[in-house]
Amino acid sequence: MAGFILGTKSEVGQNFTEKGARIPYTKIITSPCFLIGVKTIARDGYIAAIIGASLTKNLKKSKGGNLKKAGIETPLRFFKEIRLDKLPLSLNIEITQKDGKDAIKIDEIEIAVGDEIKASALFIADEMVTVTARSKGKGFAGVVKRHKFAGGPATHGQSDRERAPGSIGQSNTPGRVFKGMRMAGRMGNSMTTVKNLKVIDAQDNDLTLSGFVPGTIGGLVIVKTA
Repeated sequence: MAGFILGTKSEVGQNFTEKGARIPYTKIITSPCFLIGVKTIARDGYIAAIIGASLTKNLKKSKGGNLKKAGIETPLRFFKEIRLDKLPLSLNIEITQKDGKDAIKIDEIEIAVGDEIKASALFIADEMVTVTARSKGKGFAGVVKRHKFAGGPATHGQSDRERAPGSIGQSNTPGRVFKGMRMAGRMGNSMTTVKNLKVIDAQDNDLTLSGFVPGTIGGLVIVKTA
C-alpha cells in the first residue's frame, strides 16, 4: 500500500505493549479529504495532485469555484498540491481517465477528481510514512535557546555575557556577515518534516502514527509514503 493524504493533528497520547514498552502516538483526522484536481506533464509540465481537506464555515470564492468545478459540495479549508513525481520511485503512479474525469492510479487504487480519499485505502499498519507540518511558533529567541549555544564564561571579565552569541565574523575581509550565520531571531513557525513514522492504525476517517507530529492541534498535516 502507498499513497498521500491531508489531515489535521488531533489527539496525542501513549499506549503500552504487552511487554510494557511505551509507544507515543499521534492521531490525525483525515476526513473529509477530496481530490480536487490533477496536473499532468502535457498540460502543466509535471504531475501533481491537488487535495483539499478539513471543513470550514468561511469558504473563499476562489476555492469555492475550484470545488464546484470538481463536483464537490463539501466546503474545504486546506488546499495543497502534492508532487507525484517526487514520491518513491517504487510506486506505480499513472494519470488516467475515470468516468470522463482526470484520475490518479496508484498500484491497484484509482482515485478520480471529486472522489473522497480514505486513509484505510492508501495506508496499512506498520507502513513507514513521512509527515510534514508547520511547527509551533516560539517567538523571538536568543542563540542559546534557538541554536543550543553554550554561551560565554561567567568570569574573566564577562559576568554579563553568559548568553551572548560571541564573534560573528571577520573585520576587513570579507567585511560582512555570511548568509546563514546562526544568530538570534524568530524560532519555530516553519514547515518541518519528520521521516519514518510508523502507521499504527488506518481507518476511513483517521490515521494513527507512532511518535510525535509537528504543529498545534488542528493544524494541517501532510502524510506521504516514505
